[in-house]
Amino acid sequence: MTLTRLAGKLALVSALAATTMACAQAEDTQATPVEGAYVPLDGGRVHAVVQGQGPDLVLIHGANGNARDFTFDLAGRMARDFRVIAFDRPGFGHSDAFGGLKSPLAQAQVLRDAAAELGVERPIVLGHSYGGAVAMAWALQAPDDVAGLTLLAPAVYPWPGELGLWYQLSSSWLGQTVVLPLVANLAPRRAVDSSLDGVFAPNPVPDGYMDHLGYDLTLRASQLALNAKQVDSLKGYVEAMSPGYPALEMPIEIIHGDADTTVGLSFHSQRMADTLDNANLTILPGVGHMPHHARPEDVAGAIRRTHARATAP
Repeated sequence: MTLTRLAGKLALVSALAATTMACAQAEDTQATPVEGAYVPLDGGRVHAVVQGQGPDLVLIHGANGNARDFTFDLAGRMARDFRVIAFDRPGFGHSDAFGGLKSPLAQAQVLRDAAAELGVERPIVLGHSYGGAVAMAWALQAPDDVAGLTLLAPAVYPWPGELGLWYQLSSSWLGQTVVLPLVANLAPRRAVDSSLDGVFAPNPVPDGYMDHLGYDLTLRASQLALNAKQVDSLKGYVEAMSPGYPALEMPIEIIHGDADTTVGLSFHSQRMADTLDNANLTILPGVGHMPHHARPEDVAGAIRRTHARATAP
């Protein structure tokens, strides 16, 4: 390649970057409203939705999601028996980024600080998918202050192999600067819906789910960029965290679908159940990566079992 052609390609990339980053500045005005309230902390604000009364139940969403994943159904369902606190993880939904935290431990610390401001005491901590790693980090940091854990299709152990080309690209400079802002601004709604179908498969996406979750939040360039970095780096973090799991003594209930193609059942949930005496695994036949939508009563039952085990003499 000649220097002239190389310079031309670099100029094109720079122009695309400038254009897409300028478009991304519009993401500050979002169509999806705040459902809860902001908890001010040093370094930013955490958005939390609080519903119900009773023992504290903290909900931590998965990759590229937000608290609305839970307020679609599960939060209201559990608010009959618990005070439910659904957080937007730092940099997701309406929470500030706090510098762009990649470590589940750092994210857990921010959420613990926000929970303390809300007066949360010995909660059951529920984590879905990537949020399962943050829930485990919370438990590792404060084992005496967590009543129990409920994990839904959790990504909590290192897995064999590497992530696909998409995450390698999206976490790179080119992906962060050019590709993801283009996706954020140009992706058609049908492409988003198709991607969501894959996450829920083989179960259907509930009617109205994506509108409730918020296209503007889900496709925000800064959130896509942070999500790519977090997922790409997760394997190293859970590899460092997992040797500490056997020391945890709180009850752990795990729900995982046997049709989940996003987080491998055998690599994560089955391994935890085989390793930890205090972990009970419920496998849901024919359920994919979103058990709290496909089988919400089974998830509610797991939460209640966690509470019952935590409060048993």
